[in-house]
Amino acid sequence: MSQGVLPFIRGINLSENPLENDQQFTEKISSMASLRWLRLNNTKLRTLPDQLSTLKKLEYLAVSRNSLHHLHDGDLQSLSRLRVVNARRNHIKDPGIPPEIFELGELSTIDFSYNQLEKVPEGLEKATGLLVLSLSHNKIEELPKELFVECCDIHHLDLSDNRLTTIPPTLRRCRNMDTLMLANNPMVNSKLRSLQGLVNLRTLNLRNTERNLSNFPEQLDSWLVNLEDLDISRNGLSQIPGCIYRMENLKRLNASHNAISELSGRVENWVMLELLNLSYNKLQELPQNVSKCTRLKRLFLNANELVFEGIPLGISRLTYLEQFQAARNKLQCIPESLCRCFHLRKVSLAGNCLLQLPEGIHYLKNLKELDVRDNPDLVMPAKPPEEQIGGNRLYNIDFDLEKLKQGAVTSEAAGKATSQKRKAQIFDRRHKERQAKEKERLRQADDAQKVLKGLSGIAEEKTRRESVSGGIPEPPPVPEIKRTRKWYESLEKPNLSYDDYFDENTGKELGLLVWQIENFIPVEVEQPLYGQFYSADAFIVLKTFRDEYGALDWNIYFWIGSDATLDKKACSAMHAVNLRNMLGAESRIVREEQNEESDAFLSLFNNEITYVEGGTASGFYTVEETSYPVKLYRVSVHNKIHFELVPVSETSLDPRFVYFLDGGMSFYVWPGPQSSLLLRTKVRLFAEKMNKNERKNKASVAVLTVGKEPQDFWSYLGGQSNPDEIQPHVESFTPGVPRLYRVHLGHGYLELPQVEIHFAKLTASLLEPKEVYILDCHSDIFVWVGRRSARLVRAAALKLAQELCVMLDRPSYAMVTRTLQGTESQIFKSKFYGWDDVLSVDYSRSAESVLKLKGKKTEGQAETATQAEASKTKVDLSSLFMPRQSPISDEQTKEFIDECSQELKEMKCFVLEGKKFVKLPDSEIGNFFSEECYVFVCKYWMPPPEEEEDAEDDEELPQDYTVIYFWEGREANKMGWLTFTFSFQRKMEKMIPDLQVIRTRQQQEPLKLLAHFGSPIVIQRGERRLPIDEDDEDDENDTSGSRRESQLLQVRANGSSLYTRVVEVPTDVQSLNSEFCYILKVPFNKGSVGNGVVYVWIGSKSSKAHSIVAEETAKHLFEEWFSIQTIREGSEPENFFWVGIGGRGVYDQVADYMNFTRLFRCSNEKGFFSVSEKCLDFCQDDLADDDVMILDSGSEVFLWVGPGSSDVERKLAAKSAQVYGKHMKEQQPDRPRVLAVAKKGHEPHAFVRCFHGWGPFVHRRF
Repeated sequence: MSQGVLPFIRGINLSENPLENDQQFTEKISSMASLRWLRLNNTKLRTLPDQLSTLKKLEYLAVSRNSLHHLHDGDLQSLSRLRVVNARRNHIKDPGIPPEIFELGELSTIDFSYNQLEKVPEGLEKATGLLVLSLSHNKIEELPKELFVECCDIHHLDLSDNRLTTIPPTLRRCRNMDTLMLANNPMVNSKLRSLQGLVNLRTLNLRNTERNLSNFPEQLDSWLVNLEDLDISRNGLSQIPGCIYRMENLKRLNASHNAISELSGRVENWVMLELLNLSYNKLQELPQNVSKCTRLKRLFLNANELVFEGIPLGISRLTYLEQFQAARNKLQCIPESLCRCFHLRKVSLAGNCLLQLPEGIHYLKNLKELDVRDNPDLVMPAKPPEEQIGGNRLYNIDFDLEKLKQGAVTSEAAGKATSQKRKAQIFDRRHKERQAKEKERLRQADDAQKVLKGLSGIAEEKTRRESVSGGIPEPPPVPEIKRTRKWYESLEKPNLSYDDYFDENTGKELGLLVWQIENFIPVEVEQPLYGQFYSADAFIVLKTFRDEYGALDWNIYFWIGSDATLDKKACSAMHAVNLRNMLGAESRIVREEQNEESDAFLSLFNNEITYVEGGTASGFYTVEETSYPVKLYRVSVHNKIHFELVPVSETSLDPRFVYFLDGGMSFYVWPGPQSSLLLRTKVRLFAEKMNKNERKNKASVAVLTVGKEPQDFWSYLGGQSNPDEIQPHVESFTPGVPRLYRVHLGHGYLELPQVEIHFAKLTASLLEPKEVYILDCHSDIFVWVGRRSARLVRAAALKLAQELCVMLDRPSYAMVTRTLQGTESQIFKSKFYGWDDVLSVDYSRSAESVLKLKGKKTEGQAETATQAEASKTKVDLSSLFMPRQSPISDEQTKEFIDECSQELKEMKCFVLEGKKFVKLPDSEIGNFFSEECYVFVCKYWMPPPEEEEDAEDDEELPQDYTVIYFWEGREANKMGWLTFTFSFQRKMEKMIPDLQVIRTRQQQEPLKLLAHFGSPIVIQRGERRLPIDEDDEDDENDTSGSRRESQLLQVRANGSSLYTRVVEVPTDVQSLNSEFCYILKVPFNKGSVGNGVVYVWIGSKSSKAHSIVAEETAKHLFEEWFSIQTIREGSEPENFFWVGIGGRGVYDQVADYMNFTRLFRCSNEKGFFSVSEKCLDFCQDDLADDDVMILDSGSEVFLWVGPGSSDVERKLAAKSAQVYGKHMKEQQPDRPRVLAVAKKGHEPHAFVRCFHGWGPFVHRRF
């Protein structure tokens, strides 16, 4: 009787495992009676086991890349469900294929390519249900006529690389054929008339079939009306046949390796063409009409006779062109129009006579590869100078994502404490201000009473009557009593992520979900196990339903078994609360206990619940001492360090390798006398890291000396050896490629497919938290259990790994190790590339100090604790893991503006005119220009100090204080600040001793200053227009109406309505966005004043508040000189609007990036590398030339490199951007970020649109 899990396996992939002499495999295969698909590719099999005939349910069999001479000797008729047979790349000959296999009624796919067949297999015509047939790369000379009489449903037929001279006329019966491959067959006498009936054919390969103009069918275009892919290469054609020019549906055409000297202008008919290969011909020029193939993506012209005039100037119309290859021609230059194909990714111009390239080659932003080899006289055009990055630095920063998150949590807690302290201070200050205002009001009322007492008799009598009737000022009106909020409405929903515990679709589908607490984590229970509760476990139950209004609602329960441990009880309650917070449920959480369940809970399971004794182990650590098996690893270097498990014996030692002995709480590193010093150091560091992460620094690490090994070392190996007796015995060792299997569990079956490993490099990204994997490293077999995997899969995977170890004939010392996600061993991590990504960085010490410290260590001086602490590199990356700042609500904004208005007593405004500051007209307050400087003198009311609040009648009155804001435009002259400092400020300091000066730049205004204007400020480019006299209206310099060119202003708010600004942007259609409002000023006459129109453009997705701001701003600025029209998106007048903005074009329809934009500054100005986040209201001036900036746009993570930044900042910022991208991929898996680099002055549109009022960078002038 079969035991274990093998009888329940439905599919298994054992490819790449040597099975030619594996007796265990042939014995075990008969146990897999439920097998439906089996892959045995590249397993060195010479014959298939006879036990295959016992697999009655087998549907898919793949045995490619083996050494089979015949397919099978057993009874294949028993495999009645067989659908696919893949036996390509073997040594099968004609008698090796039993004809009975073609009588199977379900057979639909056959692949016998790359074998030694000389004729079509006998009985193939009986496979009437055949859909795919591949007989390529054999020696077949003729096809039987009766083959396609019954097999007329074939969709894919591959007969290439045979010896066929013709094809039977019965082929035309296959009217559903989609692909026909006839390449490399001597068919010179065949006119291919059998193609006439293949009306649905889409791919036809006639490569090297000896085609010429006489035997090429002229009606091919009318026969194959749906043809999309045609290959006529290597036929010696002097020109392309005329019927091909008439194929309007053609998408791919390969006409390379012919003798074509001219291309007809009829190529304009190929309107759907995406690939055109004309390499290795005799072309001297391309027709001008090739530019009409506007869908062309790849154009190959290698090895022709093209000259500069041969490439049409209209090639710039190929806007989708991605590859242009014209190597080995006679080109001396390429047209500049080619550089306007902005989607180009690869350009190959090797082996020409190039003298120069157009300068536009540097502006192809998507260009990844430019090949200009073998052009000795080529002079590359000048390009912007690149920053030279040189010098070696020592780095010791750990960029491990999990460790950085832990550091961010600590930093976040400290930041929250500081934030709460700051909020408390602000609250205390505002409370004191209100108390001081109330005292001032009472004092004024008291003074009024004293004045009334000194009046004459009538006034006194009147005062007395008023006093009796309540002469004291009436108290303020009682505010309206609002409805009391419920307790849960006042709670602020925490900004937490529950992705590690619950799926994103949890609570979105009607029905029941159950979780079981395992190791502090809720694990989802399979549906067939609902209602089965373990007495030593705790469960969470979620019922999703619709309420009476049709909205989703939830009932949440947590069930506690009678024998459940404390950790399970606490975690079930905690995660039940987390589930409610994630769903936003308003219902209470119900606690259920074993044998005391409520009726509502029992009804969820139809009153049918069962109790099972036992449960999973507690998540707490036990006091039992952990036992570690003794392991011996042979360590070598093959692209990376490799640990190979070997028998724990002295006979395993080889002097050419380094050995690592894991004795539990003792680590030994045995360096072979012939091993490299670098490898010894790596193994020692590995042992120290393993001790720290897995043994809690309690194990001892010893680096041995050959001949002086301690006795404990030899006791582990079973005996002592003489160093002279240890001889090289390991043959040329190359580690095998590890195999990664994914364990898939369905309803009553198991599947074990292999995970595709690109370039034979394992990466941690292949492991999904919901899955369980088996990693086969020959002598080491690991079972990796994902955190969110099902319990049944975990149990089945361990048993399956053990049986797999036996079935694949692994060595007797091989071990099966189970590892959980997050607790992986160092040996397991060493199998993957880049798992522990540690980049050593130290920019706080000079190279001399590093060498000095190294010298001390080499002299045998141990590093003291003080030196070790000082050698640690301080780094702050916590900002990368903080949540995005929350926007300020409208209520908070209104409250802040009210408080600032109450605190402000008066504000005087000045502007720089010439060399002095003059008073700013009231009509211009809030209207700024980028080349001007403004001064705002604000006088504020200040409450008394805290110690004077409890004073009696002699207390001092509240004092005033003055703040001067100096506003400087982005293009303003530096003389403005000097004039203010040495003139205006000194005069003010003489009048007001305690003066506070705040210097602010354009779009970096403090919140308090913005609140004083009462409405959004306007920022225009250029200089301020001086007011004119009425008698001088015809002055030539008068521009009071406006500037004489078109002007575009954008209404936009970053993070809060208080940050709303109206800023001038480039007058270009690309500046428009459907989610914003704009003001477009279009003057009619260049020399006239007040002769023009102003459009208020309302985006289709813009807010109503912004549209009101745009209309009011347009009236305030231009109503006196221009007529104003409000238009909505889509109703723009053709004559003036699009002319004024520069013509129609494509612009953004959405601005979802506004919900994700974040700007980080990377700098080491504090003495250590730190990343800090700018506020949501960042602007272009926040891009500091001395630093590196990281911009998150929601879809890309840009690295903006300042020209004055150091090479250390650039390297660390690049690594920080990668870490941030990985972090955001975990937080927002539906919005993966792409890393990109933005250079100053050449930022892409996706980067620029994240900034309000972007303009060219300016150099400040005097």
